Amino acid sequence: MSLTPSRTTAGAGLVTACAVAMLFGTAPAMAADTCSATSSDAASATSQRLLQALVDTNGVPGMGAAVWRDGHVAWTGCAGWRDVEARAPVERDTVFRLASVSKVIAATGAAKLAEEGKLDIDMPVGDTLPWLPQSWSQVTVRQLVAHVSGAPHYAGNDLQVLSRVRYPTARDAVGIFSGRPLLSAPGTAYHYSSWGYTLLGAVIEARSGEHFLDYVRRHVAPGLAIHADGDAPATQASLLYDIEQGEARRVRHTDMSYTWPGGGLAATPEALVRFGGRLLGNHIVSAARWQAMQQPTRLADGSPVHERDYEVGFGWRLGHDADGARIAHHAGITPGARSVLVVWPEQDTATSVLSNAMWVSAMEPTARLLTAPFRPAPDGLVAAACPASGRLSGTLERARFHVPASFRIEHGRCVGELVADEPLRTFFASAYQWPGQRLRIVSLVADGSLSRAALATPFGLYELRATGAQRWSATLNAKTTLELAL
Repeated sequence: MSLTPSRTTAGAGLVTACAVAMLFGTAPAMAADTCSATSSDAASATSQRLLQALVDTNGVPGMGAAVWRDGHVAWTGCAGWRDVEARAPVERDTVFRLASVSKVIAATGAAKLAEEGKLDIDMPVGDTLPWLPQSWSQVTVRQLVAHVSGAPHYAGNDLQVLSRVRYPTARDAVGIFSGRPLLSAPGTAYHYSSWGYTLLGAVIEARSGEHFLDYVRRHVAPGLAIHADGDAPATQASLLYDIEQGEARRVRHTDMSYTWPGGGLAATPEALVRFGGRLLGNHIVSAARWQAMQQPTRLADGSPVHERDYEVGFGWRLGHDADGARIAHHAGITPGARSVLVVWPEQDTATSVLSNAMWVSAMEPTARLLTAPFRPAPDGLVAAACPASGRLSGTLERARFHVPASFRIEHGRCVGELVADEPLRTFFASAYQWPGQRLRIVSLVADGSLSRAALATPFGLYELRATGAQRWSATLNAKTTLELAL
């Protein structure tokens, strides 16, 4: 059986999309599209203003985002350029690299095969792949998706060499690393590994009888603009940029076939958030299977797999947002891309954020703030009016400072701009770009107040809340809070 991936025409893709719409019972609702025109919907207009403020602050050439809420895509937004040289803007159908967000799509494919009885996720993969070296044969799919298989990650000049080669199937790509030793006994320790997901792709191909890309297209994301990186039409694909050394410069496109399941897919922001919405609606796997994917994986000693501030489930990172709501998420980073998909399983809400450059970024807080206009406001907000322009006093990491600030009402929304003197410049010094070294403030509601806002920084969006009549606070990380006062 040939596992060469098939290609569909644009017409066939339209037929597939129509068939999927019939399967789900209705045509997909169209989101408020702020990519092409100003939206009359207040929440959409606010999220678009936030996205634009972010691009104005972080120096990334182009970004796209989308929000899923209550069974449909509520908003699609765009900012900046997909092609800087041609001055071609990011549009609704612009395709970005997903980087490691590809992993949750691959994990969902494995979960679907398991639900259909075609895959035992706790069976040694050597039973499925008899050609695999003995040292790798006892690894399981559950361990691969949670990064506890012992599989190594990229090393040395892997990416420089491999990105110039086309690997026809996942089995071909597994040959790159399967001679390397495991870093630990399977199930005993966490080691982040994209190679583990390349191996997962080989398991999916063997158990489905289809090429990994075809399996994703037909069974995991039918009708969605999710496909291999590099396969999008030139008129839709965002170019790749590096902003670390100054002005945005083009990054050579590389072949991602060595890690399609681990980081080699691409999508539009709307297609990615629809994938999240379908999971939330139990349209890919059942509710029980989706719940199982959200359970922390456990090591051999019984402890949950934990990394930084999240636990690790079946491909997903599990945690809570700043308001205590449960989230499942995954972010990605690779040359020419930074990405994130966040879902709120108990609120039928999801957000995707994609960009065409690598940048120092707080992706999960950024996704949360872009979604905030569509979610109920938290209790206990302090009333605060939009301040007058002047000088704000502030405190950051015990250092006190004063900065010029200007505010105005824009379409009923309080917006502001701060000149970032010390110590703000030092705190954000590792940012790749920071045009004008200013911070932007955008209220989350268009009622003239500044009770709750987004603070746009070169690292991303952070929530700014009033703590008094003319006082505000933003948590920048677990140890750092920014305090502002008029």
